[in-house]
Amino acid sequence: MPHYQAWEEFTRAAEKLYLADPMKVRVVLKYRHCDGNLCIKVTDDVACLLYRTDQAQDVKKIEKFHSQLMRLMVSKESRSAAMETD
Repeated sequence: MPHYQAWEEFTRAAEKLYLADPMKVRVVLKYRHCDGNLCIKVTDDVACLLYRTDQAQDVKKIEKFHSQLMRLMVSKESRSAAMETD
C-alpha cells in the first residue's frame, strides 16, 4: 500500500485511480484523536492509496479534495471534464 508523503502526488494518483474506473473506487476518511492523525484512503480493491497527516493546515486540503471527489461521484456530467475544471 503506497503511503504518500506529498499531497500533490497523492491527489494526482487518486484522480487517476478514480477516472480509470469510477464505479469501483471508495474513499475513506479516518481520524484518530489519540494520535492526532487524519488519514484519507482511496482504493479500488486492487490499488490502495494512503495519505496521513497530523498537520491542521492539511485538513482543509483533504476536505476540499474529498468534496470534489464526492461531487464527481454523484454528478451526471463527464467525469474527466469535471476534474479538469476544478
